[in-house]
Amino acid sequence: MNNNNNNDWAQQSVFVEDLTGKVAKKFFANVFLWMFVALGLSTLAAFLISTSPAALSQLINFETGQRTILGYIAMFAPLGLVILMGTGFNRLSYGALLGVFVLFSVLLGVSLSFILLIYTAGSIVACFAAAAGIFGIMAVLGYTTDVDLSKFGPILMVGVVGLFIAGIINMFIGSDRFSYIMSFFGVAIFTALTAYDVQKLKRIGAGIEENGDQMAATDAKKLAIMGALSLYLDFINIFLYLLRIFGSRK
Repeated sequence: MNNNNNNDWAQQSVFVEDLTGKVAKKFFANVFLWMFVALGLSTLAAFLISTSPAALSQLINFETGQRTILGYIAMFAPLGLVILMGTGFNRLSYGALLGVFVLFSVLLGVSLSFILLIYTAGSIVACFAAAAGIFGIMAVLGYTTDVDLSKFGPILMVGVVGLFIAGIINMFIGSDRFSYIMSFFGVAIFTALTAYDVQKLKRIGAGIEENGDQMAATDAKKLAIMGALSLYLDFINIFLYLLRIFGSRK
């Protein structure tokens, strides 16, 4: 899922370097807390769907092997929800934004349930562990580096858009070789995005600490949700691209 929301909420970023206050640290902790909640919801949804023939039959036609209408809705709905969260950040209440985030996590888990039918459990676990390692290393790098990574933002966004367009094209041409090559670019782009996003969130947290008296508490909570969404998408995309490269099919 090649989305890295960069809309209204991202404009809240404040370029303050230090993250030493309790408010900033609490913000950063909440970002990762909600990211892990989303991963848990997606994992649970994927497992429940993949182990229920009745549920799977609603998403895929076992005779043709093609997705049903409901299956396509489950596949594309998360994209629509990401767009809604990004563009509606200022309009949505905290409760509404959180509700959309939870719904997104569950629906993406439903969409990802298919990988449990395609790939072996061992390769899924191995790629998940590798993705976690890559994500962790880049998160630490983004948090600790003194290099300003914001200058790489436009380049990375172009890369994400390119991956999305290439993915759409490959839906029609169906080239396994093209998908394989594209997956290496995907891992590289979202690996770099992890460091970029963590540094951006560090600065947002510092900005909240610096300007807390001018910002509503609900706005800080909403920013934490959007930050969790960004990091969640970085991790999931690294995992999926690694699975395309190294995953063993059943």
